[in-house]
Amino acid sequence: MATSHQRAELKGRRIFVVEDEYFLADDIGKTFRALGAEIAGPVGHLEDALKILHDGSVLDAAVLDVNIRSEMIFPIARELRARNVPFLFTTGYDKITLGPEFQDVPLLEKPIDLAAMARKLAGLIAAHPVQ
Repeated sequence: MATSHQRAELKGRRIFVVEDEYFLADDIGKTFRALGAEIAGPVGHLEDALKILHDGSVLDAAVLDVNIRSEMIFPIARELRARNVPFLFTTGYDKITLGPEFQDVPLLEKPIDLAAMARKLAGLIAAHPVQ
């Protein structure tokens, strides 16, 4: 269940969702919309993710599947980090697949607990200074 703090942290925020499993992407989108967030995406291809990343719009946080159609999400993650946009990873793999560069990024293993995901992302937003 969402707390009022989570709802406050996510309300009006634009959350970028990159996930290639359609039903999971849809569930993530519904979860964040229910908390008052706007969704950028969801997208299931790196090319589409790059288009959103470069469209000039504000992104407040992101949920990134580590492996998108057999391509690693790291170029997107690097650009988000350079922009100081908080994000978390989802994956069916172990944290070791992240390598040392992203060991500090929260990783949620599939199947995803959507309430836990919302709590984690709200915490990341709260911990980041406003851009």
